[in-house]
Amino acid sequence: MKYWTVDEAQAYIPRLRLLLGVIRRAKNLVVSARGNGHAVLPGAPLPAGPPPSESPPPEPPAPATPPMSESPVSFDAKEALAELEDEGIILRDPERGLIDFTALHNGREVLLCWQLGEDELAWWHFPEDGFAGRRPLPLPPEF
Repeated sequence: MKYWTVDEAQAYIPRLRLLLGVIRRAKNLVVSARGNGHAVLPGAPLPAGPPPSESPPPEPPAPATPPMSESPVSFDAKEALAELEDEGIILRDPERGLIDFTALHNGREVLLCWQLGEDELAWWHFPEDGFAGRRPLPLPPEF
């Protein structure tokens, strides 16, 4: 298990924003596909084609080109999730971008807590306290 320092976790946040962007886009695509009938879930029957008397539906429009501000990424959600796992980063909620970094402080395991929308790493909590038990950094000198 990797233990992060506050400085290491803070330095990783720009990369984390990129990884979360990839994961969230993939999640949104899956939700969208399920909602429009284009996804086939494992074990589900394949949809029947249109009746012979009906013409097939028109082709969907080509996907829009991403805005110039979005830089293309060269990896997919599976690779992004694997990187988080390899680094020992805990993804609590992909939609909120809620992340925990495991740290060791005075011999006790704590979690450095960050979520999308926060400018910097500013919170920590004990594993048993969860998000509701978040406390502001810095870590106290003694527990």
